[in-house]
Amino acid sequence: MKKLLFAGIENNYTTDISLALLRLFTGLSLALAHGKDKIPPSDGFIEHTASLGFPLPHFFAWAAGLSEFGGALLLAFGLFTRPAAFFVASTMFVASFINHANDPYGAAEKAFLYLALALLYLILGAGRFSLDSLFRRKLNI
Repeated sequence: MKKLLFAGIENNYTTDISLALLRLFTGLSLALAHGKDKIPPSDGFIEHTASLGFPLPHFFAWAAGLSEFGGALLLAFGLFTRPAAFFVASTMFVASFINHANDPYGAAEKAFLYLALALLYLILGAGRFSLDSLFRRKLNI
């Protein structure tokens, strides 16, 4: 019997491969296109973080950079997927609704897409083809 994954979507081989490919592409794209240049955060990025009203701008600049790079890599490989997705979603929420608050939708579109994808993995988890799943099988959890 096939197990329902979410709202009528069957959890089968094709679904698991699709989730893995989307997770890998999303995580690597975010890490390599946006996150790698934020570790360590530049003075400009720290100043920009301060201009958004965050206290402790050094801390929050590091948090954003680590989320976009480290969290995205964890997401890509399906390791600690839900916590990683939470941090990516939190960072993308700030990017979408605070950083791009006064911008046209096109300027915030990538942040919204990364937010939606992070929320998907926060809700669904990594799927069968992930390090999370491998460790669960090895530990019989």
